[in-house]
Amino acid sequence: MAREKVVLAYSGGLDTSCCVKWLQDELDLDVICMAGDVGQERADLETVKQKALDLGAIKSYVVDMRKEFCEEYLDKCIYANGLYQDQYPLVSALSRPVIVKHLVRIAREHEAKYIAHGCTGKGNDQARFEIGVRALAPDIEILAPVREWELTTRESEMEWAAAHGVPVPVTKASPYSIDDNLWGRAIEAGVLEDPWNEPPEDIYTMTVAPEAAPEVPEYLEIEFYQGLPTQIDGKSGDLQEIIEKMNLIAGRNGYGRIDMVEDRLVGVKSHEIYECPGALAIIRAHQALEELCLERDLLRYKHNLEQNWAQYIYDAKWYAPLKHALDAFMRTPQRFVTGTVRMKFYKGTLTVVGRKSNYSLYDEGLATYGEGDSFERADAAGFIKLSGLPTKVWAQKQVTREHTI
Repeated sequence: MAREKVVLAYSGGLDTSCCVKWLQDELDLDVICMAGDVGQERADLETVKQKALDLGAIKSYVVDMRKEFCEEYLDKCIYANGLYQDQYPLVSALSRPVIVKHLVRIAREHEAKYIAHGCTGKGNDQARFEIGVRALAPDIEILAPVREWELTTRESEMEWAAAHGVPVPVTKASPYSIDDNLWGRAIEAGVLEDPWNEPPEDIYTMTVAPEAAPEVPEYLEIEFYQGLPTQIDGKSGDLQEIIEKMNLIAGRNGYGRIDMVEDRLVGVKSHEIYECPGALAIIRAHQALEELCLERDLLRYKHNLEQNWAQYIYDAKWYAPLKHALDAFMRTPQRFVTGTVRMKFYKGTLTVVGRKSNYSLYDEGLATYGEGDSFERADAAGFIKLSGLPTKVWAQKQVTREHTI
């Protein structure tokens, strides 16, 4: 009788490599592995593919998702200025939905009964994989070996791996847990588990230390068309190319490091370090252009919804109905967010030093205190009187009540 199939989200690391064997030996399943290329730094994905086959996987895939990731996922983050806790541009939370989409696709192609992941029971990603799968394929069952097996430490896991023919590193493993993609890097564990510790310099790969950045400021102009960046210093590129170029420019100037205490989905506070030079620079430029081009009430209301959008994505709700409705709201005003922003990078800082747009709502005649002032000052008195009327009436009633008590 043919064995049931499971599609495993596979990275090639210790956890998911053990998962391949565990799913075969403990659950008697045929394992199909899939690794997603979302622009992570590692360039050995073909080696990862072969490693899965060597471990006994019946199929192993490496799927290039970079263009799709940019044009169907990161674009929405830019529209929404997506920053979780007003700091973190949702690096990992954005990549999981596109990975899940392809896990489901491959599972359908192979008529697999299960989809599996290598997440622990303590992090955010278990929810992102499982809620995503349930949204796209509610009939497919989900397996989470790392939550189920009794290998509670990395040492016990390595012993199990050696006993079951799973290759383990011969050198001491990095103490850090790292996840990365085009949008940035997430770093945790090791000495970072104490929020009093300053992050060691060796954890960073996308940014130079601010004190080691060039002594001369670097200026650039980034052009947006309908909410998305299309040019840097007059040179056009697709979104992936723009992000990659901005990562290089911002990173070499020491910009894009985040050190925060983050509220995880499972209720735990965690000390997290992020490197997101391109993401933060693009979002900051986009915000500056929106400030110029969007009407006041729309801008204020959008900012409030941006917090909801970021929270929703962080909480694994990419495929939820409300999230699609929020996407529609964020996209609508972007037709006016077209123009150019000039930025200055200097030793870990970014300053917006210029912005212009044909859709600009800035009217120099209304704003100036000099010649050409077109603001009708006489209108101000009536506006203030009516605007303050509710407060005046409230104050009068409070005085009356105080005198009668």
